[in-house]
Amino acid sequence: MGITIKDIAKKCGVGVSTVSRAMNNHPDINQETKDKVLRVMEEYNYVPNNSARNLKRSEAKAIVVLVKGLGNTFFGELVDGLERECERKGYSCILQHVDEQEDELDAALYAAKEKKPMGLIFLGGNFRHPREKVAQLELPCVLSTIRSQGMEEQGIGSVSVDDMEESRKMTEYLISLGHRDIAFLTAPKTDESIGKLRLLGYRRALESHGIPFRENLVGYMDVEERYSFSTGYRMAKKLLEKKESFTALYATSDTLAIGACRALKEAGISVPKDCSVAGFDGMEVGEYYIPAITTIRQPVEKIAGASADLLFDMIEKKEKTRRLLYQGELLVRESTCQAPGRTE
Repeated sequence: MGITIKDIAKKCGVGVSTVSRAMNNHPDINQETKDKVLRVMEEYNYVPNNSARNLKRSEAKAIVVLVKGLGNTFFGELVDGLERECERKGYSCILQHVDEQEDELDAALYAAKEKKPMGLIFLGGNFRHPREKVAQLELPCVLSTIRSQGMEEQGIGSVSVDDMEESRKMTEYLISLGHRDIAFLTAPKTDESIGKLRLLGYRRALESHGIPFRENLVGYMDVEERYSFSTGYRMAKKLLEKKESFTALYATSDTLAIGACRALKEAGISVPKDCSVAGFDGMEVGEYYIPAITTIRQPVEKIAGASADLLFDMIEKKEKTRRLLYQGELLVRESTCQAPGRTE
């Protein structure tokens, strides 16, 4: 297996999005970092799949992967999987970074015109757009990790876990440990996709056990923020400043959970003795963090493979649009335990 964009990022000590910017000659990257990335690419003879501009557009079998939230390392793992699937099928994979405040549909329409791919895959984002605008995408499209919300009839498929059900599962687990005061870190209040669904799952689990939902235990991201360690750290600190009591904290991504652990430690709160912490995604870093993070693992390889296969079948007219749902796996690790004062 050849070197991937994720390998290049690790060797340079930067994020996948930075490597993407260097390869695409973006202006928002300093020259020193860009030179370093290009040196490593040359050293390992890396030919990026997203160099489709070197191919004849009329002959190229290429797809575009639009990534909204490259700072989330979970997406880095998915991009790796998609690149492998594209290589296996003989397609080029054009990686397109979409800024947090950028409209992913606008980016897709531009990419479709500029790159002339045979299909599109969306990673991240909310994908709530007017039907008339969606209709302008005259290409097979798949939403990966995002629920399609009735988009199948417009030629858009989706591959994801059932975010609401998996979130309910995690909250139920924390309740089974005796926790009733469970803090929750999630996307901005305006989120209409993953963040909203995971919040609904959390609320439903509380309600089914007769536990009142407490809005003051919910931490929302600011609109311009992303799923990152620093965001989780800031959100947990803000929650602690409210002086609200809680014995467990559930974050809707592992990156947020790890950042929150740092804020709790600085406040003198031991994890999990004083406060259990749980995340979502099943990122590799969560397994090696101390304490290892209890989480819902998304089946990355399955989601990547199914997203690519569904798109290729749609391109080749073998398959109509579908919504595919996969089950997550509850991984109980070191960051959660019985609620204080409760024994087995």
